[in-house]
Amino acid sequence: MKSYRKELWFQTPTRRAFINITPQVKEALQESGIKEGFILVNAMHITASVFINDHEYGLHQDYEEWLEKLAPHAPIDQYRHNDTGEDNADAHMKRQIMGREVTVAITNGKLDFGTWEQIFYGEFDGRRRKRVLIKIIGE
Repeated sequence: MKSYRKELWFQTPTRRAFINITPQVKEALQESGIKEGFILVNAMHITASVFINDHEYGLHQDYEEWLEKLAPHAPIDQYRHNDTGEDNADAHMKRQIMGREVTVAITNGKLDFGTWEQIFYGEFDGRRRKRVLIKIIGE
């Protein structure tokens, strides 16, 4: 069995963003040479997410609005976490909802996706450098 590890780095100019990282994940898979196995993609920061869904602008806008209703950024004094001087408690909650990681099967050297599936990096407290880990295991 072989394994391969790669990091992706992001620094979004905005507090929140959704970035399609499927091309970078496919590139890492090709670099690995692994044809059968699994790929793990996870956000290595507690205010960012990795998730699978459709690459459709309206859906991403819906996520933005829905998440803001569930965990609004303001007023920041509504969260005890922000008593520490932070202003990102909402980002922790948004990450919890959207998830930390995804695992995808690899079949014949390709991501074994369903129709329309893509991998996304979700940023909820941006404007600083964060990373995503790609770990591939297989033959």
